[in-house]
This record gives sequence, C-alpha cells and structure tokens, in this order.
Amino acid sequence: MHDGLYKELVVVLALAVGIILLFRKLKLPGVLGFILAGMVAGPHMLGWVDEVKQVNELAEFGMVFLLFVIGMGFSLKELSSIGFTVFVGGSLQAVLTIALTTGACTLFGMPWPSAVFMGFLVTLSSTAIVLRVLQEKGRLDAPLGRVTSAILIFQDILVVPMMLVMPMLAGRSSNLGGDLLLLGGKVLLLMTVVYVCGRWAVPHLLRAVSGGRNKELFIITVVLLCFSAAWGTAALGLSLALGAFFAGLIISGTDQVYNASGIVQPFHELFMSFFFVSIGMLVDPALFTSAPFTVMGLALLVMFGKTITGFLAVWLLRWPVRTALQCGLALFQVGEFSFVLALSGISYGLLSTEAHQLFLAVSIITMAATPMVMARSRRIAGGTFNKLLPRTGEALDSLLNVAEPEPAHDFAPQSDHLVIIGFGPIGRNVAWAARSMKVRCVVVEEDPELAEMAGGQGIFTVQGDAAQESVLEKAQVDKARLVLVNLPDMVQAKRVVAAVRTSTKARLLVRSRHAAGESALYANGADEVVSDDLEAGLRLVGCVLQGFQAPAKGIREAVDHLRELQQSEVEAAKAG
Repeated sequence: MHDGLYKELVVVLALAVGIILLFRKLKLPGVLGFILAGMVAGPHMLGWVDEVKQVNELAEFGMVFLLFVIGMGFSLKELSSIGFTVFVGGSLQAVLTIALTTGACTLFGMPWPSAVFMGFLVTLSSTAIVLRVLQEKGRLDAPLGRVTSAILIFQDILVVPMMLVMPMLAGRSSNLGGDLLLLGGKVLLLMTVVYVCGRWAVPHLLRAVSGGRNKELFIITVVLLCFSAAWGTAALGLSLALGAFFAGLIISGTDQVYNASGIVQPFHELFMSFFFVSIGMLVDPALFTSAPFTVMGLALLVMFGKTITGFLAVWLLRWPVRTALQCGLALFQVGEFSFVLALSGISYGLLSTEAHQLFLAVSIITMAATPMVMARSRRIAGGTFNKLLPRTGEALDSLLNVAEPEPAHDFAPQSDHLVIIGFGPIGRNVAWAARSMKVRCVVVEEDPELAEMAGGQGIFTVQGDAAQESVLEKAQVDKARLVLVNLPDMVQAKRVVAAVRTSTKARLLVRSRHAAGESALYANGADEVVSDDLEAGLRLVGCVLQGFQAPAKGIREAVDHLRELQQSEVEAAKAG
C-alpha cells in the first residue's frame, strides 16, 4: 500500500467523522455522511484523493462483508413464522416497482434491458436507514416495523437472483437456454454445498474452534469461511458478494452465529465506510446545480412511485390503509444494495456513466428525505385519509375485509426477565432457583457444551461473547430486570460488565473470585459484587468460632465487622 493512500484514508475518514457528527445533530443518516465525505474529497471537488482505485478495492471488501452479515442475519425458523408477509408482500412490492419503473424508463426511450435493470435498482430500499429509524422510534415491534422489516428481508434475498440474471439481461449469451441450464447447475451446486457445509462441516468446525476459547483462531476461521466462499463463487463466474452471502447463510444455522456476527461487525462497519466513501467519489456534485429540476423531479417520481407500490403491496396483504401507507413511506428510498448492483451494471453495459451519475444523485436525495418523512408518516397517513381522501380509507379496508393487525411475535422472552451470563455451577444453581419461582431466564454462554446444556434444560440460550453488542441484543438485556455476570475470568468479567452497563439500566449483579477485584467491577458499572474469597472467608470465620463454642451473637458481630471493613475498602477505592 502506498504512503499516499495512508494519507488519503486519514484525510477522508477524518472528514467523514466531522460530517457524521454534524449529521447526528441534524438527525440525518450516517450513510449520507460517508457519501458526502467521498464527494468532497473526491476528484470532482477538492481532489484530495488520487488513489481512487485502491479505495475502490477496499470498498469491494465492504460489499463482501455486507452480504456476509446479511446472510448471517437470516434465520429460517423466524422466516417461516412470517414467511407469508416476506415472500408475498415482498414479491408484490418488487413486481409492482419493477413493472412501473420499466414502463416509465421505456417511455423515456431507454432500451428494455436497461429499463428492467433500472427497475432492479429502484426496487431495493435501504435496510440500514429504515431499520435504524424504526429502532430509534421504538416501532420495530409495531405493525409498521414488522411488515416493513419483512419486505426489506425479501429485498435482501432478491439481490441474489438479480445478480444471477444480470449477464443474461445484458445479452452476454448467444445460447439463452444453455446458459439458463448452466446457471441452474451452478445454483444447484451452491445449494448442495450450503446444505452439506451448513448441516455438518461448518457447525463441527466452529464448535471445535470455539471450544478452546481462542478468539484469534475463531476470528481467522470466520473470515476464512467468508473469503473462501467468495473466491469459490468468483471461480464459478458468479460474484464475490454472492459467495459471501452463502457463507453467512451457512453460519446462520450454527450455534456460534451470534458470536460470529459480533466479531465480523467491526470489519463490516469499517469496510462499509470505505464503500460509501467510494460511492461518494463517483458523484459529480455539479449535476445538482447544472440540472437541479431534473434531479429533484426524478427523485420525487421515485419517492411517489415507490410509496404507491409499497402501499399497494401491504394493502393487498389485508393490512389497514393507514399502516399500508406508512409502510410505503418507509420504503420509498433507494437502498445501499442498489449501489452494489449499479457498479455491476456499468461493467455489463446495462447502465451508462451519465445514467449512473443521475441515479446516484437521485438516490442520495431519497435517502436524505427518509428520516424526516418517516418521523411524520403517521401524520401524513392520517391527513391523507382524514382530510384529502375522507371515507376512502374505510372503503378500501372494507373492500378487502381488512382484519385487525396481529399481535407481535416474541422470538425471545419478554421484558422483566433475568439474564445469566456464564452457565457454570453457580449460574446453573441460580437458573434452577429462578425457574422454580417462575422467573423467566436467558442464558448467555460462550462455551458450546455449557450452552448446549442450558438449551437442553429448555432455557432460552444465546451462545457467544457477552461483551459483544449483538449477543446482548439477542438476550434482550435492555428489557431485563436483573443481569447476573458469573464469569471466573476477571478480565473478561470487567469487559462484560462495561458492555452490559452501556446496553441496559437493569440491576447488575456480578460474581468476583477475589475481593480485590470488586472496586474495578464497581467502576465499570456493577450495582453489587459478591466475592468468592470474601464470602468463603467469612463462612470459615464463623465455622472456626463455632468450633471454639463462641456465642452466636459474637460470631455475627465479628462477621458483620469484617464485612463492613471490606465494604469500607471498596467505597474508598471507588472514591479514589
């Protein structure tokens, strides 16, 4: 790597940090901050970056990790419970959007293969932006969040067949039937490899690797699986990102999925920043000033068209019109996967450089408008059917005999539960006692055998490192009443306590092997620490005094005095 690239990366990332801090105050998506940083530092504006090719190579890692993380996020069990909404609602939204976009582009004189490809690009919405807004508004479990998330899941799945048909759409085939047969053979081979690896090879490999608790070995193994799968699909003439998706899909069926996703997440975030910066470098800001009405007009057409198709898709699933319109408003932007497809479309000749510039400008506007529109979606939906179209909502609902929204599904225990981190002997005893008193429990355990033991007892178990945010999210620590950290390793316990405290305000009880470590655990956020050597020592003091027939009152006073001395030392350490 050249010295110049180091300098340019430092400049671009420093610029991105400043812009994203500003965007946070303005409540704009961080994705736009990276794109804007690339625009400012890129060749079309200040020209601070000359090594654009190397930055694009780093961005390719971003695409690979993006598909890898998406693949790990799929759970076939959870998909089966919302499968109708995912596949029917997602299919309706995709078909309607592709048809509408293809027709509009054809009217403007675009060749039909390019028009269909443009339909692909417009169909995909931004999973990152929409889910972040829904999460911030606390509406992921509401009907809006559930239906919108289901359609976004389908769009993520849809990227795979879109990638597969692009060469044929570009007319790179002289024998369409033969190429379809060859493509089917490649897909069948991939499905076979995914099934075999996901059922036997990879679970045993990850189980063996995680059993030794060697984090470096586990990281290397997970990244190796991602890159080897990407290289394998590239060798078959398919895309790198497609192989990464299948690698993530294989890992999603293993017990180590939460641990793996937490490990990969920092790589994903880092290289995705390079990806969006590289997208920004491709944008010519002059387009916003030279053709502002064209850019804004097309952006409004895209937002309006996608709102209508999203509304129709959800309404045809027999959801109330207000919910359907809110879903349409949440899906009206162009997503990050569209940028990935657009770059491939240029190489296949499906998208010209001029059309790509216009597409990027329109996409950025739709993404920027998303948080503001979603924040007002209830008001917009209410105003539409109460003022602009009075009685229309009731008529449309009665037309399809719309039912009341279904209650949200809980894939994990509800709020007010106990989270036990570490299923050793003490953790097992606490879990048994809590369940005997009808207290809902979640166990977080990194050791595969202990995690399997907890799951075998019917306890909802998350296998992975509790210091990782993704693992804590799956255990729903933010909704817990009490969290018990029961880890023998003091260094690991401090990391976990700090991570838990940033994720929840629940009472945090920690077991420490030595009283000397209490002050550090309190400093990291523990509410109460129970030390093995202190409690054992106090118990031994009582047993010794009993052996010399000391009075019970004197024994209690001695034990209480020693406990107060230890507590004073802890308070002094905390104050210091």
